[in-house]
Amino acid sequence: MPEQQPYEAGRAIAGTGMGGAMDLAASEATTLERTPGGPEGTGPAGRPRSLWSDAWRDLRRDPVFLVSALVILFLVFVSVWPSAIASGNPLTCDLAKAQDGSAPGHPFGYDGQGCDVYTRTVYGARTSVTVGVLATLGVSVFGSVLGGLAGYFGGRWDAVLSRITDIFFAIPVVLGGLVLLSVVTSNTVWPVIGFMVLLGWPQISRIARGSVITAKQNDYVQAARALGASDSRILLRHIAPNAVAPVIVVATIALGTYIALEATLSYLGVGLKPPSVSWGIDISAASPYIRNAPHALLWPSGALAVTVLAFIMLGDAVRDALDPKLR
Repeated sequence: MPEQQPYEAGRAIAGTGMGGAMDLAASEATTLERTPGGPEGTGPAGRPRSLWSDAWRDLRRDPVFLVSALVILFLVFVSVWPSAIASGNPLTCDLAKAQDGSAPGHPFGYDGQGCDVYTRTVYGARTSVTVGVLATLGVSVFGSVLGGLAGYFGGRWDAVLSRITDIFFAIPVVLGGLVLLSVVTSNTVWPVIGFMVLLGWPQISRIARGSVITAKQNDYVQAARALGASDSRILLRHIAPNAVAPVIVVATIALGTYIALEATLSYLGVGLKPPSVSWGIDISAASPYIRNAPHALLWPSGALAVTVLAFIMLGDAVRDALDPKLR
């Protein structure tokens, strides 16, 4: 028999991966455990990288994400503190200056009512971003809860929700807005947000349902169920974190769509109404004067286009980072 070596506290045994072992000093074993690199697909100390860490690493290197994120951060800043870059009052107008061009302190000129186009364009960002963010949050939460429960429990609940979703999908969004919002007399953003949530949740619900159905078939969910975990624990701890990525992608892209929808409804006269400040209202008011004062239409339209494009670009970048197979 080979001579047995005495135990030394300063040495460690590491597996070779082929049924054997190699004798390492304790310092060498520690070095292997704390190696910052490791094989591909691993992070510090050889730990596997998560989907979110990989996505964040890709997003930081994506110029599309960086540009769109900077534009969105600027829009958020302007929405919270519009007075930081516009000192005037968007409701102060002077008919003597109606349709005038740019002037010192008023770079965008005046609209048909003599209002400063620059000030109204800056303050209009607050309305658009507020409607877009709140509508997206409402649609995401409501649709994800309904779709997630339907996908997890299935059966009769899933069948009923699927048929209700089909009914809402059949309603034209603009026509529904003309019908539902035409009877609303409130001059706040809440009726518009409520309408968007009412007709926007089916899309998120269907995405969440499919993600939950896929996630609940994984081995870790079956193991948790076999260990006696409750349905609420399985949904919140195991399924939701792994099924939320498609919902985030769709919601990010939809945010820009909701901003454009608010402007469309306000343009048609059923969304926000004066004296509210909105890009849709300004575009509608400037349309009759497009030949005499095109600047009054150009600036709010350009701000709307840049905002919607920034959110769509952000959604595309997030989609590519979370699911590289879609590139």
